[in-house]
Amino acid sequence: MRYLRTRGVTLLMLLGLVIGSFGATAAVSAQDDKPTISVGGVGYTEQNIQIEMMSLLLEDAGFETEANPSIASEALLHQAHLSGDIDVSVQYTGSGLVGILGMDIPEATEDATIAEQSYDIVKTEFESQFDMVWLDPLGFNNTYALIVTQETADELGVATISDLVEHAPDLSLGTDIPFPARPDGLPGVEAAYDIHFGDVVPMDVGLLYAAVDDGQIDVAVAYSTDGRIPRFDLVILEDDLSYFPPYYAAPVINQELLEEYPELE
Repeated sequence: MRYLRTRGVTLLMLLGLVIGSFGATAAVSAQDDKPTISVGGVGYTEQNIQIEMMSLLLEDAGFETEANPSIASEALLHQAHLSGDIDVSVQYTGSGLVGILGMDIPEATEDATIAEQSYDIVKTEFESQFDMVWLDPLGFNNTYALIVTQETADELGVATISDLVEHAPDLSLGTDIPFPARPDGLPGVEAAYDIHFGDVVPMDVGLLYAAVDDGQIDVAVAYSTDGRIPRFDLVILEDDLSYFPPYYAAPVINQELLEEYPELE
């Protein structure tokens, strides 16, 4: 009897292993008919968070993901989409409009704001030119901003970028690496405001906020959603000529992939 019980238990254990193995195989097979999605982004904190969020959502939907969080610029991110190295990323309307498409910022109308028009343009043009689809915006605007310390603002008596023009030749400007060459970056700011800084210091964006807080630079180009602006009690100078376009964030996905797997949306 003991032998029979032991044998029965052994058979049950083997049966359980077989069933478990079959279940695992079935799960793998179910995954096999879905592609691994490459989720890309430029290498700074906000993008890294978005990559992680999108990856989790995709994995919940049964897709495997591959994160590519260290692309150097939005222009290179766009090229990675075109080459098929990236399937999905979060991009910004202003960067798409001015930086990629090379188009002017639209004017507001009675029917649509600048932000709405910018989104409509990039959505239409990216699909027709690049076979990329802009999904619904995520709901926040990460535009560029010029920032100074409260001490600098008080000392110079500046509250707007126009106020800064007369002081700029004596000041240093810290920027992220791409900004000095971006069409929607320094060349455009200089032209719009007729402003010229005494020194321009490109650096890793992670260093900018501490650098202006420590007085290593006088003015910094910031991302307006960055939590280090309130953390260091920094002052955003008003873009009083409305030079910077809206940079509303939205997921962008390769059209062919979306057509094959519409549940990705």
